[in-house]
Amino acid sequence: MYFCIMKRIISVIAALLSAACLFAQTSVEGIVEVDAPIHDFGEVFISDGAVSHSFNFKNISSKDIIIYSVLSSCSCTGVSWTKDDIKPGESGSVSATYSNDEGPYPFDKTLTVYISDVSRPVILHLRGTSLEKPRPLKELYPLHYDAIGLKEAAIRTGNLTQGEQKNGYVKVANLSAKPVKLSFKNVSEGLSLSVEPNPVPAGKTADLHYNITSDRSHWGSCWYLATLLVDGREVKAAGSGIPEEEIAGGEHFLRNSRTDIGGGTANIGFQAMLKENFSSLSAEQRKAAPAPYLDGSNFSFGRVKAGKTVRAVFTLTNRGKTPLRIYSIDSECSRLTFGDLPTVQPGGKADIVMDFDTRGLPKGEVTVVVNMTTNSPLRPLVNGYIVGFIN
Repeated sequence: MYFCIMKRIISVIAALLSAACLFAQTSVEGIVEVDAPIHDFGEVFISDGAVSHSFNFKNISSKDIIIYSVLSSCSCTGVSWTKDDIKPGESGSVSATYSNDEGPYPFDKTLTVYISDVSRPVILHLRGTSLEKPRPLKELYPLHYDAIGLKEAAIRTGNLTQGEQKNGYVKVANLSAKPVKLSFKNVSEGLSLSVEPNPVPAGKTADLHYNITSDRSHWGSCWYLATLLVDGREVKAAGSGIPEEEIAGGEHFLRNSRTDIGGGTANIGFQAMLKENFSSLSAEQRKAAPAPYLDGSNFSFGRVKAGKTVRAVFTLTNRGKTPLRIYSIDSECSRLTFGDLPTVQPGGKADIVMDFDTRGLPKGEVTVVVNMTTNSPLRPLVNGYIVGFIN
């Protein structure tokens, strides 16, 4: 059963952040947009040496910005960044290299980025687990589509602005003693896939590249699916792709509450958070833009018995000068259903109604995160929280 339960609020927040920061607010004060401010290297080996990553910063304001400086939390992490002015609609980067020589343990290094006209610094994270000895591919890639192993079937790709594309890759492993050819069918519109090298060499890994093209008929949390073919055959996955120690707690279902991908299916899924593109707005348009505010970001239902359906109501106020549109409402919790999506006039209010089905859920504290995608450059993503206790 797919639970949206957690017993510690901190665990929920950490799970959401570790999922490529999919629901984090990456538009900073309507000036700069940061794509995935948390980068997780996963498991790396000390013998691999230093590991590097570049964070993308897009200027979504109407005037030039500059990255003044970047401070690292540790001398083990070197940084460089775009020194030139970044013009409206253009992007710069912050690149970081972690030395990976501090020993075999999890690491989380922070970078503090100071940007012109941004009142608070932007915090970036480099995370991962450094290992002393290589582990077998079957352990590193626990979700097995016959000879092909993946770490997980639900691949989080981060934010995607309308009018743009999202590119990236994940590793796949050939667990067999002979080369294996990968191909795909039933690929969702807007998604393209390729594998390099292909066939995947025996006992080696390959890069599964994805490209997602935005579409204004899709907003918020969107899934793009594909059926994986191994040497031309459709093979259902064995295993969950979830570390064994996570299975008991239920928090892992925050990252994958779908039943049509992963274990027991032949499918993989790519999730992107589709948001409005505000890069062409003038200063006047930004001043007149809608401004959404929740009267209260937490809705508490107190204590209820398992089996009760809880009705949560959030009141949304538009303090801007133009109509506020709610493009989509999303939650990782599969037990949540939503009412109609409102358009809120300037100075007006609207109630957003949702029902939370608690049938079959275990006893304990509950936190459900709700994400509302809007047409506001000030707050393109509005978060609400449904909290309570199931007896």
